[in-house]
Amino acid sequence: MTTVGSLVYQFFEHHLKAERGLSQASIRSYRDGIRLFLLFMAKTAGHPISKLALSDLSADNVRAFLTYLEAERGNNIRSRNHRLAMLHTFFGFVGGQAPELLHEAERVAAIPRKRTQPPATRYLERDEVEELFASLPRDGRLATRDKALLLFLYNTGARAAEVVGLTIGQLVLAPPPRVNLHGKGGKWRTCPLWPETARVIDAMLRSRLAISSAIKSSVLEHRGQAVDPLRPV
Repeated sequence: MTTVGSLVYQFFEHHLKAERGLSQASIRSYRDGIRLFLLFMAKTAGHPISKLALSDLSADNVRAFLTYLEAERGNNIRSRNHRLAMLHTFFGFVGGQAPELLHEAERVAAIPRKRTQPPATRYLERDEVEELFASLPRDGRLATRDKALLLFLYNTGARAAEVVGLTIGQLVLAPPPRVNLHGKGGKWRTCPLWPETARVIDAMLRSRLAISSAIKSSVLEHRGQAVDPLRPV
């Protein structure tokens, strides 16, 4: 027998986890949204959540739920649209499992997202960027690294994740200097580097190499063999 409870269980265990392989974070987001929707329907119908009937899964209840989110919970339009997208997915699944609800699933699918104003774009003017670089410390152990990182970000527009995963092998500092960035969806793109960016990165890498060589030299025995710093004396 198909019940609201069985549909919800199959949606999470079979559809989201097994079929779509969503992350735990995404599943928790669905869980919170579905929970709100079920509690809203139970309160509206005036009976416990365990007594919800298939007839409660209706487009009218979805519309009332969306109104409740904005009017009573104070959710913004983006949150409202996020919950609607979740219900589009849920009712799309429900329509395939319970054909008698297919008409309601189609009605839910027809509920549109509300348009929102895009967030304001904030940026620095060129003179402000130049002032930023002019104010960076010139001395100190991390001065060259910090300037190289900021200049690289400004030059390439790379995402933080692309910079964190960057390896030396992705850099070409010889003319013409460039970098191969590994972005979203596993896609690669090549971005040219300004001469100043290449020069600062090269200085940073040379500094790292010099420090590494000094450390290695400091742990050499007189026989010319490396000393294992963890080896008991």
